[in-house]
Amino acid sequence: MLAKGDKVSVLDEAINGTVVSVKNNEVLIETTDGFMMTFLVNELIKVQETSNLMNSIKRINLDEVSKEKSEPKPRSFVKEKKDKRDFGVPEFDLHIEKLVPNKRGMSNYDILTLQTETAKRHIEFAIRNRIPKIVFIHGVGEGILKAELDFLLGRYDGIDFQDANYQKYGLGATEVYIRQSNK
Repeated sequence: MLAKGDKVSVLDEAINGTVVSVKNNEVLIETTDGFMMTFLVNELIKVQETSNLMNSIKRINLDEVSKEKSEPKPRSFVKEKKDKRDFGVPEFDLHIEKLVPNKRGMSNYDILTLQTETAKRHIEFAIRNRIPKIVFIHGVGEGILKAELDFLLGRYDGIDFQDANYQKYGLGATEVYIRQSNK
């Protein structure tokens, strides 16, 4: 197991050295400090010399590395199918952090009022500019903003709305469809 010239380390002690001779079960080592010491074979562990760069390079199999580089890795995501009607659909995030730089000092009523006024402004803009579909991102939360948004959207004629694509938005968004009149 151990041979002359092997680098070894002593178990349970901070002693390293090189094997000088092996006789039966006893191993004579020269420590890194230059002392000669004798240990039993089961008290030593062979240390691989990793400081030699060429030995490390020789262990690398170049064929495996080049094969690994040439094979494309399989994709781990599912590509979402785009609907032609969804091209360029405006999304409006109604989270308060997106609407104001700092919400400090705002009551819950003030926050909800600002969010619904913002939604109303975007709906009226979409109606004026004949935009057929918009998406409001309201988040899940306790559902207060979603309920307020549903109430607001129900007051408009020619507007249909539903939960947005679950894969893309989860439960936190509403799609608004604006029926175009011939005016």
